[in-house]
Amino acid sequence: MDKISVLFVCLGNICRSPAAEAIFQSLINDKGIGNQFIVDSAGTGSWHVGKKADSRMRFAAKQRNINITSNARQIIEDDFLNFNYILVMDNSNFNNVVDFKNRVKGSDFAKILKIQDFSSIFTEKEVPDPYFGGDAGFDHVLDILEDSVSCFLENIT
Repeated sequence: MDKISVLFVCLGNICRSPAAEAIFQSLINDKGIGNQFIVDSAGTGSWHVGKKADSRMRFAAKQRNINITSNARQIIEDDFLNFNYILVMDNSNFNNVVDFKNRVKGSDFAKILKIQDFSSIFTEKEVPDPYFGGDAGFDHVLDILEDSVSCFLENIT
């Protein structure tokens, strides 16, 4: 059986997308299906490449027993060929990812989706970037992502 590959994308890959990656990984591990997936995250920007996730996001996630371990990277052409699903956090990054995909030959493999299209509880159409806000913003983003990521998983399994 081929593995299902999922890439979560935000702007810098230090807040929203690594949190979504860790939540998804936790969910599939808890269900005993982690070996059926490849999970990663990336950013559309390159500012934080190689850095750990924002310490405030890691702290907020740890309070929920979610361990964010990834290092930031930027989305690359091969991602469109290697991932079944690319889940984007907001409209601006969605447009950037689609524009990038349209310049990559043979990139019809990946389905680019907005993570909030899977939300069952929250009305936000985008996952807000908590980077410049206070601690409560990180908790709110985690609430949103726990809902949307869980619903996405239900939708594909």
